[in-house]
Amino acid sequence: MKEKNMRTIMQGAILLSVASLIAKILSAVYRVPFQNMVGNTGFYVYQQIYPIYGIGMTFALSGLPMFISKLVAESKSQAEKLAVLHQVFVLMVGFSLIVFFGLQGFAGQIAFAMGDGRLRPIIQAVSWMFLFSPFLSVSRGYFQGEYDMRPSASSQLVEQTIRVAVILMVAYWAMRHHWDVYRMGTWAMSSAAIAAVFASTVMVWFVSRYQVTFWRRPLAQPAYQYGTLAKRLLIEGGTISLFASMMVLMQLVDSFTVKRGLVMHGLFDEQAKALKGIYDRGQPLVQLGLVVATSFASSLLPSLTEALSHNRQQQFRRLAKQMVRISLVIAAAATAGLIALMPEINFFLFGDRQGNTMLSVYMLSIVFATLIMIYNSILQSLNAFRVTLVGLAVGVLVKLVITERSVVFMGAAGASWATVIALAVMTYMLTRELRSLHLNVYQGNLVGKLVGLCILMVVGLRILIGLLHAFFGPALMMSRLGALLISGIGVATGVIFFVSMALRWRLLTLREWLMLPMADKWLRFFSK
Repeated sequence: MKEKNMRTIMQGAILLSVASLIAKILSAVYRVPFQNMVGNTGFYVYQQIYPIYGIGMTFALSGLPMFISKLVAESKSQAEKLAVLHQVFVLMVGFSLIVFFGLQGFAGQIAFAMGDGRLRPIIQAVSWMFLFSPFLSVSRGYFQGEYDMRPSASSQLVEQTIRVAVILMVAYWAMRHHWDVYRMGTWAMSSAAIAAVFASTVMVWFVSRYQVTFWRRPLAQPAYQYGTLAKRLLIEGGTISLFASMMVLMQLVDSFTVKRGLVMHGLFDEQAKALKGIYDRGQPLVQLGLVVATSFASSLLPSLTEALSHNRQQQFRRLAKQMVRISLVIAAAATAGLIALMPEINFFLFGDRQGNTMLSVYMLSIVFATLIMIYNSILQSLNAFRVTLVGLAVGVLVKLVITERSVVFMGAAGASWATVIALAVMTYMLTRELRSLHLNVYQGNLVGKLVGLCILMVVGLRILIGLLHAFFGPALMMSRLGALLISGIGVATGVIFFVSMALRWRLLTLREWLMLPMADKWLRFFSK
């Protein structure tokens, strides 16, 4: 019976992970056709407000449901579960109403702080999604606490699919009918509320089927005082949610600083908007890089938790080291590849080569953000919440303090460097904490070898691309299809070169290589 329960939990975790992976890929990929249709200024308008949506979605999708599932698992009876859910629902309704009316009433001031008063209706449009957060968070949290991940996975996929479809339809309609970019942005951001309606419909069906009426006053005596529960909701649920939205918090700081900094740097208002839109191209690329890097490591997390629950400290340390090392190598390879191929990727995806340097710098975020996510998983499994929260707060504060000054001094590239520096500070703080727990993962000069290999790969790929341009002529450089061809050749060459050299330099142990998907097959190929 115990094995069956564990199997159900594992299957549910895998289902939710796959749904989350698909949703992340959808969330990253749709921005490319969207930018192609609405242009740099249209993309700027959308991306200025996106962080507000991103933070709200993270709270409703992962952070708060995870905390609520813990409360459900702690409850002893169904009546007690419903009583706790009702209390959380009441608290969240109050919080959501405060956020909704705050965004509606202060949209003008927020837009002004962002340096663009015309963003006001777009902020008001996104605020409607917060009215659906209490029901979505509580219902998802209940089913996750019962180890049934189907409702959360289904509603997540429906929500992201509907949102992406609405955004692309709005962009197409706006392009065909020559809408003003702010009108387009208002309708595009309304997709958040429309998608929340569909996600809520999915959850209503599950809730009705299993008769989980948490919105009614419960018969059982509440297990918590409202003040105690509110404190736990804020600290535990808030910590999980904030870390899950780490990169979105960085983007939120950018919304208030980059465009204003560009104007102070000497650009005209419209030029600053367009350049901020070009800078925002880096976000979907980083998001895709993080998906690739963290998806492999996430498969090790159940083993990590199991080792800790059985008090196998040596196994826990070994798995933690392997998870960090594998993730670092994959993230570094993805970062080096994106930097080397940035001119071609930028041209193929977005139609021009503007901002190659600042986008290349921004790609360094992938390495640090990957390490922070993995470190956070390890430290939270050890209940070390405080240090992760302090690290996040310091990183965001560094980003907030240096971004506008960096942009004024260096232009848009300053924003990229500010993000990288803030993430590096967070990484350093969490690395120190891991070392204090005797988790030293950087053995055998791993970092030095990895940096050297990445530099060799970038230089080698740029030489290869130069030869391809010389051989095929300038016609290839002017074609997006040509850029795709060069990118494809570059990716294939880069993968073969990186893996061959990584094996020769012994970046990872054989056991670590074998943890990667289908490793036994492609390792045979490279050994030949």
